[in-house]
Amino acid sequence: MDIQNREHIILLINSFYEKVRKDNTIGFFFSEVKKVNWEEHLPVMYDFWESTLFYKQVYQGNPMKAHLDLHGDSPLKKEHFDKWLLLFKTTVDEHFQGENAELIKNRAMSIATAIQVKIYQMGQR
Repeated sequence: MDIQNREHIILLINSFYEKVRKDNTIGFFFSEVKKVNWEEHLPVMYDFWESTLFYKQVYQGNPMKAHLDLHGDSPLKKEHFDKWLLLFKTTVDEHFQGENAELIKNRAMSIATAIQVKIYQMGQR
């Protein structure tokens, strides 16, 4: 089954963040660095990925700024992005297959790459 609607996005994001919370490489960003309020954070992530995948105008935010702020609190390194992408792609593959599943994995890679490039550029100043 492919990703077809918001309910599928919710399943994907909930499953993904279950993995993230338990992960030794990146979980601390959410539990210690930012102390994420999951009841607030998850709906924002549903909106973000629904907007990203289905071009719906439901997300209100600035993911680049959020990640640059996080980087200011605790440096984001290549291994953090690599783990995030591995967990994201693995979660997609566990639940979905098809054109949208491939598209969301590609978009995740593009977003992670753009954030890493911006962090690198900031470090070069």
